[in-house]
Amino acid sequence: MSIRFDDRVAIVTGAGGGLGRAHALELAARGAKVVVNDLGGSVDGSGGSSEAAEKVVAEIKGAGGEAFANGSSVTDDAGVANLVKQTMDAYGRIDIVINNAGILRDKSFAKVEIEDFEIVLDVHLMGSVKVTKAAWPIMKEQQYGRVVMTTSSSGLYGNFGQTNYGAAKLGLVGLMNTLKIEGQKDNIHVNSLAPVAATRMTENLMPPEALDLLKPEYVTPGVMCLCAEDAPTGMVLCAGAGVFAAARIEESDGVYIAREGLTAEMVKEKWDTINDFSNAKPFFQGGEQTGKVFEKATGK
Repeated sequence: MSIRFDDRVAIVTGAGGGLGRAHALELAARGAKVVVNDLGGSVDGSGGSSEAAEKVVAEIKGAGGEAFANGSSVTDDAGVANLVKQTMDAYGRIDIVINNAGILRDKSFAKVEIEDFEIVLDVHLMGSVKVTKAAWPIMKEQQYGRVVMTTSSSGLYGNFGQTNYGAAKLGLVGLMNTLKIEGQKDNIHVNSLAPVAATRMTENLMPPEALDLLKPEYVTPGVMCLCAEDAPTGMVLCAGAGVFAAARIEESDGVYIAREGLTAEMVKEKWDTINDFSNAKPFFQGGEQTGKVFEKATGK
């Protein structure tokens, strides 16, 4: 069954190039009206220009699609409010939000400045919070919404020199995990993408032959599935070079040791059992972990 977005309206942040551009073009090709948001700054977040976003809009219109550009920073409350207002004024609804905007300030933890930490968290995590928060009541009223966060292997697994980026990116998974629960009754599905792609942020980190394998266009088809009518919710989709996989947080079955007389040595003695993931399973919400703890602690 083909995936279409006719009569749907999508906001894509950081859509002036790379992954965001690929997402915006594909959404438009499949019938969506697209708001191409991009501050137009450099990779480290400095500067700004609407030129990149306007070029993507021109591409969409040239192919017969409908779109307009917005140059608001996702960190600016007034700018985000204007982004949503412009979208509603133009199209009257917001069905899809793809939080893609991001910057890099890579340094080892010993050398990274607090300012570099704060701005990366502000763009990736709080920028996604602000745009999603502004669109959320509209989606609730419509009883329909699809939201995609852009996480990273740096957040899921770690990467040298990216403590700020990794913290922000895993924070987005935490944001998704609660929004997937709160959005259920209103048909709002929230998922995350962990891409491996050649973009401005990765072009200096890989050799040309690797970059050729990692075109953003090889990621975007998976994102269309996360935005579709029958999209999952609470999924972390990993994508790159035409390869797709799912990542999840899971918990070992664990063991009840004791309460009275419990010591660190008793816990250490059961360390292999605690760390045995052969019967591990993921939880959909935090209460399930609490339930497991009570079950094992009481035998009921």
